[in-house]
Amino acid sequence: MKKYYAYVRVSTAKQGEQGVSLQQQRDAITRFTERNSFYIHRWFEERETAAERGRPMFNEIIEGLRAGEASGLIVHKIDRSARNLKDWAEIGELIDQGVEVHFANEFLDLQTRGGRLSADIQAVVAADYIRNLKEEARKGYYGRLKQGVLPRPAPLGYLDAGPGKPKLVDPVSSPLIKRAFELYGTGSCSIENLVTKLHSMGLRSKAGRKVYKNPLNDVLRNPFYMGLIRIEKTGEIFQGAHTPLIDAYLFELVQAALRSRVKTHRVHHEFIFKRLLQCHICKAGLIAEKQKGHVYYRCHTSKCPTACVRETTVEQDLIAQLRLLELSPAEKTCIQDGILRIRHDWRTSRKTVEASLQTRIAQHDDRLNRLTDAFVDGALDKQLFQQRKTALLLERREATGNLFSLSHDRRDIPLELEHCMHLAGNALAQYQAAQPDEKRELIKLLTSNRLLHGKKLTITLESPFHEIAARSNARCGGPPRDTARTWDLLLKQALHAISQGLLGENALWGSLKS
Repeated sequence: MKKYYAYVRVSTAKQGEQGVSLQQQRDAITRFTERNSFYIHRWFEERETAAERGRPMFNEIIEGLRAGEASGLIVHKIDRSARNLKDWAEIGELIDQGVEVHFANEFLDLQTRGGRLSADIQAVVAADYIRNLKEEARKGYYGRLKQGVLPRPAPLGYLDAGPGKPKLVDPVSSPLIKRAFELYGTGSCSIENLVTKLHSMGLRSKAGRKVYKNPLNDVLRNPFYMGLIRIEKTGEIFQGAHTPLIDAYLFELVQAALRSRVKTHRVHHEFIFKRLLQCHICKAGLIAEKQKGHVYYRCHTSKCPTACVRETTVEQDLIAQLRLLELSPAEKTCIQDGILRIRHDWRTSRKTVEASLQTRIAQHDDRLNRLTDAFVDGALDKQLFQQRKTALLLERREATGNLFSLSHDRRDIPLELEHCMHLAGNALAQYQAAQPDEKRELIKLLTSNRLLHGKKLTITLESPFHEIAARSNARCGGPPRDTARTWDLLLKQALHAISQGLLGENALWGSLKS
């Protein structure tokens, strides 16, 4: 008597535990074998999706059939055997080699051309079903992300509010998560110490266990806590609709601390102003060198006089410039009030421009219709009609392009202005706490010219930081409105610099903007 393998499958372990599909498949195969007097040599049960290759039981069946351990295979339906075309191709190869394959719920003679064609069509439909299912799932997933909703379980510090709803702040664990960022952002607390402190303060995982080093490290690197949703696999970033626990500045401070912890030991010297200083005469970059325990920057071109400057001198000059950016409490209040007004004006201005462009497009459509009517009525000859039509279409395309650019411009300029002012007021403190490579990024962002003439170094701050540092020379009006008027002018200048992209593509500025 011929021996056969019998194969039953469900897609998930949960279906196997709670559903009745496996038993129904067994019953159908048993009735089929009794009718046809087949002998089942071995049953195979699998709780894996057939959308991808690599099912252990299925692979064991293929190997056994190739080795001749059984004469054939009995499956409930085609989609229980394979939902991807590569696995179906392996079954087809076995059929070509004389292996019998039967489907208990479908009468198909796979030894005939017509039967194979019908089976192939059903296999393609099964594979397409999975592809469509994946596509629809992906649409739903990204649809939620575009709405600002994380379609996954809430991270530590948040609670699930139900399908399609933003995560809620956990009143128990969220203060501890925020405290974790604040402690680590100081740079004086290691991950190991933070684990101990937070455990003593009552922080527990979702399962009620201690939060160890690796999960806590993931928390500190997750931008979800500052209001953004990041997809690790693709690196995509989405604006979240949930309430952030921390601001962007604190998050970047923590990232800087994390980067400094994982830096490997370097043999070469970390010169702060490497590739940042230039010779005033030949514009060549100054070369850093260490002599007798001090770092010097020197121009090595033959036509320039031998001149150098000590790194400590350069740093003192830079710190003097950064100190001019520090803000008083009264100035911070003026900045906050000014940014609120700018944000309101910005939104109003965008709506006004958008409405104006829509009106222009409608007017062009109306003029094109009237122009076409005049041509049809014979009031215009063909050449004049084409000239005027082309001019109108070009004007309409320009207005449509401007409207498209406006509607798809995702930059929040007032928010970038707020980050810029925060950076200016904290530039000195951030510089003093930064690592050498971070200091270089900060210097490139804040300054434009760093020229050495003889032994005299000139450092010029970049706009709008230059105007902020020189604000004492830009007074507008008399007391008590002097400070407010001055900052209104400075904020407008900074807004212009940001909107025109004058701060460039500096990595630090890019991280602050996002």
